[in-house]
Amino acid sequence: MNDLKREVHDFWNEAACGERLLLDGTDREGYREQLRRRYELEPFIEPFARFSESRGRDVLEIGVGLGADHQRFAEAGARLTGIDLTERAVEHTRRRLDLFGLRSDLRVADAEALPFPDASFDVVYSWGVLHHSPDTPRAIEEVRRVLRPGGTARVMIYHSRSLVGDMLWVRYALLRGRPWRSRRDVYAHHLESPGTKAYTVAEARDLFGRYSTARISTVLTHGDLLSSGAGQRHGGCLLSLARLVWPRPIFRLLCPRRGLFMLVEATK
Repeated sequence: MNDLKREVHDFWNEAACGERLLLDGTDREGYREQLRRRYELEPFIEPFARFSESRGRDVLEIGVGLGADHQRFAEAGARLTGIDLTERAVEHTRRRLDLFGLRSDLRVADAEALPFPDASFDVVYSWGVLHHSPDTPRAIEEVRRVLRPGGTARVMIYHSRSLVGDMLWVRYALLRGRPWRSRRDVYAHHLESPGTKAYTVAEARDLFGRYSTARISTVLTHGDLLSSGAGQRHGGCLLSLARLVWPRPIFRLLCPRRGLFMLVEATK
């Protein structure tokens, strides 16, 4: 594991993605409440993941986090496999599925070197994970490799031309007297784990260029609209004040495509 990947691992192994929503313990009720909060904050997950269509299909989730989406795939009847770079996430997800009497082949593994033969899965799903990988193009090619012909990749990666990106650039470049600082550098140092990346729609098309088709859309998130907490790295009085005055209706009307989340559905 190289130095950057170790930093990414350590960041997420300290607190798995979504763990701040786990307020009521790690029993069945605690996980149920975390699941409810997750889909309340991000209602676009369910129509994108299409859990109900996975029954009897071989599904791989890359980056299981706390296991909410993994639980939904298992409940839908998928033949399910899940990986995560961190032991913490795999332990959370394994505990979660055990509590609900569900099954999955869960492993600690690297998205850049998936431990599966070619053409193993009908669906590969990954929500907000592959942009954290030091070599995102390699990870996306690994997704293509393990998909069967006609199989589907459903992947969310970050969109660089987002309101979140605007806010980060103002805070960490403009207000610090460094207006020449690139968004790429700001994302890498100030959005979640070290080296986090974000892409334009055109760049995403290039990333998925070896797939037969790729449909790409962006959505405004609770982060863009400052309607929730700001993740594991951000806080302070300025951000609290911004939440009070943020013109959410205006942004919804005028900037519907400036969301942080970019949804890619690609067919092999």
